[in-house]
Amino acid sequence: MLAARAVAASMEDPLSALEVGQVEEPNVPEGWALVTVKAVSLNHHDVWSLRGVGLPAERLPMIIGCDAAGIDDRGTEVIVHAVIGDPDFPGGEIVDPGRTLLSELHPGTLAERVAVPRRNLIPKPESLSFEEACCLPTAWLTAYRMLFDRSGLRPGQTVLIQGAGGGVASAAIALGAAAGFRVWATSRQQRKRDFALECGAHAAFESGARLPGKVDAVLETVGEATWGHSLRALRPGGRIVVAGSTSGFDPPAELNRVFFKELEVVGSTMGTLEELRRLVALLEVSGVRPRIDRTLPLAEVATGLRALAEGDVLGKIVIKP
Repeated sequence: MLAARAVAASMEDPLSALEVGQVEEPNVPEGWALVTVKAVSLNHHDVWSLRGVGLPAERLPMIIGCDAAGIDDRGTEVIVHAVIGDPDFPGGEIVDPGRTLLSELHPGTLAERVAVPRRNLIPKPESLSFEEACCLPTAWLTAYRMLFDRSGLRPGQTVLIQGAGGGVASAAIALGAAAGFRVWATSRQQRKRDFALECGAHAAFESGARLPGKVDAVLETVGEATWGHSLRALRPGGRIVVAGSTSGFDPPAELNRVFFKELEVVGSTMGTLEELRRLVALLEVSGVRPRIDRTLPLAEVATGLRALAEGDVLGKIVIKP
């Protein structure tokens, strides 16, 4: 079958570590299911895999990709939950210290077929296309957990979302607006600020701009480039929810601002299987749908990964095996 693999690691040139070609069919352990992949969405996790983050040399080559929607070996249209962990661990599989994602320990989804634990499959509603459904398990689920589990926000409060063009940010804008939050977004680029308004933001500002007022929470996936602005934007007692750091991992701490204003910094990663079910239900009820930047064949996955790495994307990039 055709698949995209990390065959090396390169921090400076991640695309040089990518190989697209024929590989053996997946091994399907007991309790797992074989899914014929219909659509995959790309994530920054895929680029980091090519850089060697979370994917040591002894696991190479490795099929990359976390998200997928397809048809399982029972003929059911399904969405794949990428987190493999112990659902009985206190707090759920997300905080299980032994948890892993598809493409870290087990082959990922950028292939014609993928093997996953059967419990990680949820039915895909007819109202969602395969292309829309495949966007949910990482970026949209991350945004859902940030907003509805980790932020402490209530309808009517104000949330600032940094980096408006990305998959998590665009999902958070749409979900936040649907939930009744006042949504502000930032970006360095005018086209991404316009995109944020199209997704439902109430206002969009240039990165680092002085805002009309303080916000109740900030959703932070950019990291180093926006961290100081995120802290300054918060009201006393406000909260930053951090789920990524695409611009770098060493932001200035500014601890004086954190303790003088009693700010909270909260981490958030992906989401549970139950939260994915709730996200799908929310989309069915609300009519909100992922914004897809472009759809590419698997043979052209390098084009999509390059666009993602360079920030040249509005919403999600989808791959069709």
